[in-house]
Amino acid sequence: MHTIPQFSDNVETRHERLDTGDYGDIYVVGDVHGSRSALEMLLARLDLADDDLVVFVGDLVRKGPDSPGVVDIVRGDPRLVTIRGNNEQKIVRGDKDPEWLREGDRTYFESLPVAISFGDALVVHGGVDPERRLESHTLEELLTMRAPHGDGYDGPFWYDDYDGPYRVFFGHTVHDTPVVREHAVGLDTGCVYGGTLTAYDYRNDEFLTTDPTATHQERADSKIVNPA
Repeated sequence: MHTIPQFSDNVETRHERLDTGDYGDIYVVGDVHGSRSALEMLLARLDLADDDLVVFVGDLVRKGPDSPGVVDIVRGDPRLVTIRGNNEQKIVRGDKDPEWLREGDRTYFESLPVAISFGDALVVHGGVDPERRLESHTLEELLTMRAPHGDGYDGPFWYDDYDGPYRVFFGHTVHDTPVVREHAVGLDTGCVYGGTLTAYDYRNDEFLTTDPTATHQERADSKIVNPA
């Protein structure tokens, strides 16, 4: 019997618990960032059955060329669900008002959960502070966690010291290959920066990726982490 994650009251209203028994294959997918062509390639490779589930770690939008197209793919297929990333949050807060934003998009982003859990898995966009109880985390912290006791991309990263009890699947921090730890799996492999779009197959404990995609935005090497 897996322990269900417990959050503060504010976050719990944005937590969705799923039953693994309701689904066939379950995949968790990294940051898409408006890269519709990469998403289409990955979904073709997954070849989903009617009862399969794909959970996105947030940041469907911004930076890439077709954010509306990505949103439409995810919203249009009940097998695809997503949490809110920090880039959706910027739009919800009104910090960003991109020209592609359509009527209803902001409401959709605001409706998204900040955490999805199933079995032993917890999906959040940023991560968790290994030195604090999950209940103490704010919504914003779950969206942006990277190096809570360090310095951004200089680390140390939260997952270096995190030892459970949940296996946390996350995006937000760009890596050149997936992060693989006993209790943490990082899935942002920089598809919008010319990297790959990565999915984790929860049932079979393996990764599936696209080929490297087009570079839609440049990124300094210092902000792409080698998880080794």
